[in-house]
Amino acid sequence: MSTGPVICAVIGRSRHKMMLIEIQEAAKRGAKLIELRLDFLTSTPDYKRLLANKPCPLIATLRRPDDGGRWNKTEADRLIQVRTAIVAGFDWVDLESDVIDKIPRFGTCKRIVSYHNFRETPADLEKLYEEMCKKDADVVKIAVTSQSVQDNMRVLNLLKNAKKPTVAFAMGDLGTCTRVLTGKLGAPWTYGAFNKERNIAPGILSFMELMKIYHFENVRADTKVFGVVGDPVGHSLSPLIHNAAFAKLGINAVYLPFRVPKAELAEFVKQFQAIPVTGYSVTIPHKEGAAKTATKHEASVDLIGAANTLLYADHVWHAANTDFRAAVDSLKAHLPDSGGEKVPLSKRTVLVLGSGGVAKAVAFGLKQEGANLIVTNRTTDRAEKLAGLVGCRYVEWAARHNVICDTLVNCTSVGMHPAIDDSPVHNSFLKPGILVFDTIYTPETTMLIREAKMRGCHVLTGVDMFVRQAALQFKMFTGQEPPIELMTAVVRRALSPVNHAKEETDAPPAGDKP
Repeated sequence: MSTGPVICAVIGRSRHKMMLIEIQEAAKRGAKLIELRLDFLTSTPDYKRLLANKPCPLIATLRRPDDGGRWNKTEADRLIQVRTAIVAGFDWVDLESDVIDKIPRFGTCKRIVSYHNFRETPADLEKLYEEMCKKDADVVKIAVTSQSVQDNMRVLNLLKNAKKPTVAFAMGDLGTCTRVLTGKLGAPWTYGAFNKERNIAPGILSFMELMKIYHFENVRADTKVFGVVGDPVGHSLSPLIHNAAFAKLGINAVYLPFRVPKAELAEFVKQFQAIPVTGYSVTIPHKEGAAKTATKHEASVDLIGAANTLLYADHVWHAANTDFRAAVDSLKAHLPDSGGEKVPLSKRTVLVLGSGGVAKAVAFGLKQEGANLIVTNRTTDRAEKLAGLVGCRYVEWAARHNVICDTLVNCTSVGMHPAIDDSPVHNSFLKPGILVFDTIYTPETTMLIREAKMRGCHVLTGVDMFVRQAALQFKMFTGQEPPIELMTAVVRRALSPVNHAKEETDAPPAGDKP
């Protein structure tokens, strides 16, 4: 194994044949350590067969149902199989903290003492860890379920104060970030599912995600940490493009998804300064909270009352709103020709749908450009409030189709998953020649964009604005010019149906049921 952190590819298949295929395939894709979930096998493990032609060190794991495993025979039978795996020649064996004393060392097989809790992060976690460190083991492994920011930090603090080589992380989508931060805090490895469809564990990243997106094996103590904070956040493409840009420019940094419930933002930012995290992209529902969390604001944040960027510099948090500039720049760059010339924003009548953080940024940006602006929202009082802040007209949602405009900007979530067949306006509103801008970028071709194209409208998808705001954040985070062409290509590749089909062909082979 290398001296830096590695990705342990976890393989769980019900048939020996498929497990053997995936062992070799994982090694071809760069795995330096593989865990075989032997409890997934429907027949008794054939150790001679499994260990033949092993390409790298292998961990033997037979996990009980109480620990998230699939072992369906007696505990006595399980311990017999564990001993057999050790004698057969596995390089590592995973032993629960309550059974490790029953299994003596044998040969050169190294030992992991593990604790799994799929319900919670126990109140006595620290004491439990102290006791595990006293066991005759080479590595301590703790996997618990995160239910709060504090749970994540308690797990990560075990790594910061590790008395033995330790792999510790929180399960579930709240804890996904901890699976990468283990590398920064000195863990010898993290776990990645070689085939995510096997339902290995909640919140686990795939081996290829850890390898290709997060570049986990390059994460070290001096790696800077950035991320996107939101709830939900799993759909965000921000980790994809920022990490690609870091890799392109050779920047020692990693960008992670942080799912943070709305009420926990301030506490989260405070707690994760201990990592530290240097900067955040901010998405729903935290944009207004981010503005309140920061000590210093750029002018656009004070104007809008919302921020989509937080940066820690000079011992304080700075708030910025790159949506503000990106929206205007995106519209200006895609103004359609009308009779041989482009009608500027100052001469356009724009209907903005929505009143959230993006709508505020778009509305203030357009107002500064001199556009004739009308806003509307499904909740009338919010539309009225936004109109009052910006200094423009508002109409009730039911009256939106009566507005005569040459530019429509959708800042609502209508058209996003799961309501991808919905549109915020009726088809009859989409007159030929008007400019339709949908700030949604996933999916890129929303129902609104599709219908607008069919009716001869000029269309602008959310990808352009998304890349522009991310590029502005990247420069704030790093001080370097962002590779915009690469960032755009990465987003479009991720959103392409053709690419999804390719990913399916690149996936580990099928062959048995999860």
